[in-house]
Amino acid sequence: MSKTVTAVVVNYQTSDLLAVAVTSFRSFYPGTALLIVDNGSADKSRETIEHLAVLAPHSTEKLLLERNIYHGPAMDAALRMIETEFTFFFDSDTEMRRGGWLENMTGEFADAENIYGVGQIDRVNKRGFRSESGVPILLSPYMMLRTQIYFTLPPFEHHGMPTLKNFNAARQRGYVLRNFPIASFIEHHGRGTASRFGYGLGFRGKMNYLLNKIGI
Repeated sequence: MSKTVTAVVVNYQTSDLLAVAVTSFRSFYPGTALLIVDNGSADKSRETIEHLAVLAPHSTEKLLLERNIYHGPAMDAALRMIETEFTFFFDSDTEMRRGGWLENMTGEFADAENIYGVGQIDRVNKRGFRSESGVPILLSPYMMLRTQIYFTLPPFEHHGMPTLKNFNAARQRGYVLRNFPIASFIEHHGRGTASRFGYGLGFRGKMNYLLNKIGI
């Protein structure tokens, strides 16, 4: 498994949550390649990451960014370090409840070469807000991508929905997202970086929210 997939977790000043996420991941996948990205944290995250790396020193890498470039660009930076066929992202506010998802998710790609991603599918409109008639996306707290396809598409960006342009372009080019019951394996607590520190979008984020509310 560690030769075909790399797991990635991005952290920004949520060292307490990160410790739970990584420890629970390692309890099921002690030998799988893991890249821990720190987004310029000013708390004790760097110390926590050093302790977590000891859990599996031969299969853990670190990307310690000097400043907070935000979640989407940090995910992009991580992907540029990865050489495995698949990349599995999990958020720092997740907790693994049982194993088996990595094997099952990688198996979902075997049917066709145009399968880009596997995970929980949702739909969002052009502004990134949930819409039943919108663009299909994978929920980023727990998703797996075919790594090389990513680089043929627009990169993840700093946005309330950082994967939106990427997944929209994937759909337009005929790539497929496959639904998988990942929430039955991994709990997303949903009290991570955004709830503590916001999205860092400033006026642009407020304007995007307002325009969505009035239907523009």
